[in-house]
Amino acid sequence: MSAPIAIIGTGLAGLSAAQALHAAGQEVQLFDKSRGSGGRMASKRSEAGSLDLGAQYFTARDRRFVEVVQQWQARGWVAEWAPHLYSSRDGRLSPSPDEQVRWVGTPRMSAITRALLGALPVHFACRITEVFRGEQHWTLQDADGQNHGPFSSVIIATPAPQASGLLSAAPKLASAAASVIMEPTWAVALSFAMALDSPVEGCFVQDNPLAWLARSRSKPERDTLIDTWILHASSTWSRQHLDLSKEAVIEHLHGAFAEMIGCAVPAPCFSLAHRWLYARPTSAHEWGVLADSDLGLYACGDWCLSGRVEGAWLSGQEAARRLLEHRQ
Repeated sequence: MSAPIAIIGTGLAGLSAAQALHAAGQEVQLFDKSRGSGGRMASKRSEAGSLDLGAQYFTARDRRFVEVVQQWQARGWVAEWAPHLYSSRDGRLSPSPDEQVRWVGTPRMSAITRALLGALPVHFACRITEVFRGEQHWTLQDADGQNHGPFSSVIIATPAPQASGLLSAAPKLASAAASVIMEPTWAVALSFAMALDSPVEGCFVQDNPLAWLARSRSKPERDTLIDTWILHASSTWSRQHLDLSKEAVIEHLHGAFAEMIGCAVPAPCFSLAHRWLYARPTSAHEWGVLADSDLGLYACGDWCLSGRVEGAWLSGQEAARRLLEHRQ
């Protein structure tokens, strides 16, 4: 019996690879530094209900991904979200409808990765710091100095800056991952006891600390008792204020939101800030996956393709395909 395959990261890329390998009869073991799955599609539980602080929605353009999203919809994992969309420029709010079909996880974004993870074996709250190869097999070392293994192959499904540090056994792959620049995003949730008097449900913002905002209750199957808004700061503002305290970030973005939303905005009854250090790659790549099949080392993620949710799923599929092809 060959040793199992290790997958580091339980965001969509890692789980896409895990699903494809599991379906092909391969044994996998997953690792994640967080306490739950989802990566940037994770949702945070809070006093104000479940909050989608990362990916706000996703689109499906590639035929393979369209088909899988339709399966997810049939299983009740996702639903279409058709918000009243606006854009804000120079302090002016204007309706900005489009034809784009937007999908969200139900009843929260992390429902997708939770369903994909299913009963696969996973080590949560386990940060892998080193990946090294013996004569035959791979061993992983975690931040507590514990070793995990042996593994026949390793798939690294983390943001590029973290992946590059784990790819030292394959210097070419490590330098490719290191060349990817990922932008940070400050995310803030604001909840109001009384619903704000605004028709806005989603808004793309220009020339402002904000880049995006969404009204949680407009998404299907969300809690509607409280009016919660998710604000994403722009990459530029986030980079300039990377080390600002969470309280100060909330204050800044609450102020920017109050100025642009076009209605009275009271003090929130609940607020929370989260810093995504590696929110998205600055540019798209055509790699699909970084692979050294002879070594049995692979890296996948949205940063290998479009930087979108779809790119993460496709990259995970590609990693699994390359691994399985090499085994035949």
